[in-house]
Amino acid sequence: MSPWFTWQSAAVPLLLTCLLSDLGVVQASVCSRWDHSIELDDNGLFQEGDVVIGGLFPIHNLPPGNKYLSSYRLTMPTVQMFFLLSAHLIFSLSSHLPGLSFQGEILRWAHVLVFAVDEINRNPFLLPGVRLGYHILDSCNQHPWSLLAALTLVSGGKLIGKSPVSIIIGDSASTQSIIVARTLGPFGVPLISYQASCACLSDRRAFPNFFRTIPSDVYQARTMARLAQRFGWTWVGAIVADNDYGRLAIQEFEEEIQGTGLCLAFFETLSRGNLERDVKRAVDAVQGSTAQVILVFLWYTDTEALLMEVVRRNVTNRQFLASEAWSTSMDLLQNPALFTVARGILGVAIRSAPINGFEAYLRSLHPSRRPRDALLKELWETEFGCTSTPRSHNPSLVSCSGAETLEVVESSFTDTSQLRVTYNVYLAVYAAAHALHSLLSCPNQDSPTWGMSSTCSPTHKVRPAELLQHMNLVNFTTKLGEVFYFTGADIPAVYDLVNWQATPKGLLTLVTIGRVDGSNLLINESGIQWNKELKRPPRSVCSESCPPGTRVANRKGEPVCCFDCVPCAEGEFSNTTGSLICERCPVEFWSNSYRNACIPRELEFLSFDDTMGITLTTVAVFGAVATTAVFVLFAYHRHTPLVRANNSELSFLLLLSLKLCFLCSLVFIGVPSVWACRIRQAAFGVIFVLCLSCLLVKNIVVLAAFRSTRPGAVQLMRRFGPSQQRGSIFLFTSVQVVICAVWLSTSPPLPYNDLGLKGSKVVLECAVGSVAGFSLVLGYIGLLASLCLLLAFLARKLPDNFNEAKLITFSMLIFCAVWVAFVPAYVSSPGKYADAVEIFAILASSFGLLLCIFIPKCFIILLRPERNTKKHMMAK
Repeated sequence: MSPWFTWQSAAVPLLLTCLLSDLGVVQASVCSRWDHSIELDDNGLFQEGDVVIGGLFPIHNLPPGNKYLSSYRLTMPTVQMFFLLSAHLIFSLSSHLPGLSFQGEILRWAHVLVFAVDEINRNPFLLPGVRLGYHILDSCNQHPWSLLAALTLVSGGKLIGKSPVSIIIGDSASTQSIIVARTLGPFGVPLISYQASCACLSDRRAFPNFFRTIPSDVYQARTMARLAQRFGWTWVGAIVADNDYGRLAIQEFEEEIQGTGLCLAFFETLSRGNLERDVKRAVDAVQGSTAQVILVFLWYTDTEALLMEVVRRNVTNRQFLASEAWSTSMDLLQNPALFTVARGILGVAIRSAPINGFEAYLRSLHPSRRPRDALLKELWETEFGCTSTPRSHNPSLVSCSGAETLEVVESSFTDTSQLRVTYNVYLAVYAAAHALHSLLSCPNQDSPTWGMSSTCSPTHKVRPAELLQHMNLVNFTTKLGEVFYFTGADIPAVYDLVNWQATPKGLLTLVTIGRVDGSNLLINESGIQWNKELKRPPRSVCSESCPPGTRVANRKGEPVCCFDCVPCAEGEFSNTTGSLICERCPVEFWSNSYRNACIPRELEFLSFDDTMGITLTTVAVFGAVATTAVFVLFAYHRHTPLVRANNSELSFLLLLSLKLCFLCSLVFIGVPSVWACRIRQAAFGVIFVLCLSCLLVKNIVVLAAFRSTRPGAVQLMRRFGPSQQRGSIFLFTSVQVVICAVWLSTSPPLPYNDLGLKGSKVVLECAVGSVAGFSLVLGYIGLLASLCLLLAFLARKLPDNFNEAKLITFSMLIFCAVWVAFVPAYVSSPGKYADAVEIFAILASSFGLLLCIFIPKCFIILLRPERNTKKHMMAK
């Protein structure tokens, strides 16, 4: 036994001897054959050398669900001896189990190790002068045999005459690799796995002696998540193995999809011990879920059981995403029963690479050249249905003729079209060889201290712990021109993306449709064949993406992938599919009817084009025309007693001011501008004061004329002549002019865009500026109107033939009623309706004055000319 191995107490060899010698009773089991040297061929599965490389391969597979192993769970005690004892006990219980299946593809993996060692031994530049050997054992795809095989390899098998190995290539499964790596970790034995992809094995503290030539499941899970995002699959189911490989892979997948909008619709695990029950439960979940895409992290034998149950239930509309453990399985591809469900499978696969000369090597193998190679004989029995030895384990087989050859056989063993795991084993052998080359290369081998350094060793003193140090430094260029190196336990992530496509013959074939190189995902989408002959990727969502114009509203208590689509509110929009929020439109914009874009707000103002504007304009023009007609009539009959008796000068001035009142209302119609806003209010205020001033002076004149019999009345009439009347009108009007001037100079009315009144519209209006200024303008008008009303009321009983005070009273009552109602109506009216209210007040009060004061006189002038005489005017 090698001096590095610390189990050299008297008890350990004794226990090992007892355990291994007791294995003679289990020769009936296929998995027990590798422990007996009589079954090994010196040129086959064992070859002595200066340095021996160990190999663990699951060449036989124990069917899942075995009653002996279903209740067994391997633990990791701190005492390493307990592992050996546990392995022996389980091995003894299972040694007579029937039904172990031979796996020709995996035997090819074992033979690529043999091929690579022979290739290295012929290489004059790699390990010159050093002959490599190998010792390959069958781990049977179960924990106990894998551990027992590993302990046999590192102990050297002295009881059966074998040298200890310095490094082990294997095992295939993550769980077995975890057990072996933990067991051999304290002794520094390097372990290079070709298929154990569990992310947990990257932990250098827990597994300092572990390496692998397959990328970690972290990268596989990331690739799966990126594929789901690429094809818009947000609702994905998952079925995984109930072990480290499956659970940690799905854990990485869940971490990768966080925040991406992807969700797991369901998550089921399959256990080897209860495979039948677990498969039924998993397929129940598949049938009961709306997820169309199913992520499967299983070993290919477990996947076969799952897919067969899917076929039995006729569930043919699911898209499966395959992990590297089964995405390239020829056993599944060549199973015609799976055609309906397996077509279109998309998988992540270990990258494929060629190995020159390997196919010729495989086809040259023959039992006659390796008479003691039990595994090659079993391959012969499987491929040709005959036995090459009289002591066959299957008595029903006939003897082979000797003419059988692998030259024309197409099987999983001879298929080298896509070397994936096989190439990983090939790389592992070369990585071990380069580490050995570095360890055995000393600058001065003639030095007396040669062999004592920690950086180099002689071939007979290769210590696994020293070799482990050099494994971390491996860096070489492969025959394909690629640089190979380890980053901790891992290698850079490279995958093939494969698709199971139907051929014209009704079979399935494996087609590479993309590649993953680090973070780069290269995929030929047009080359993908989907299930059910779909031309595009299947839809797999819990809720369809919300269209533009809506936002996502999560359902309470459900995953984020299940949501409702809520329309955006007015003034908000979303222009992307699946928007989480609705954004507010800019201030000058508003959302369209579909809520998927913002459009400029519609400008709203009292225009000459809309119905209200046309109506008010028509009425205002009519009032101006009517006033002009009255003016012309009075001018034509200016010498008649009726016109002269009513102070024709003031009447003409009043008619002119009324005409201006009608016309000034038009300034309130149209787009508000700076000058329009200023002119409209000032013009309105001044013109109305001018009109009321005329009425006020007319009332004063009437009162003075009918009180001329009183003392001092004559002097009053003389002092209040035409000049004084004009001056009074000017004075009253000047007060309003001053008020408007101060208002316009301090805080004038200005155009204002009201954005909050009507969401989809911008209301253009004139802000009054100073409320006090506007109030003074209206108040002064109200004061003059009140004085006019008072004076007209006092003169109401004067002779009707001459007196117009009664008419002025009625007009002032209408005027005051209109403007009293104007104030609350104006304040409560929004936007253009406020302007309409003001125009209406102007027109109503103007028409009230025109109709009440001048229409009765026009009636007499036109229709009762006999009353338009001095005699009639002077009559009492």
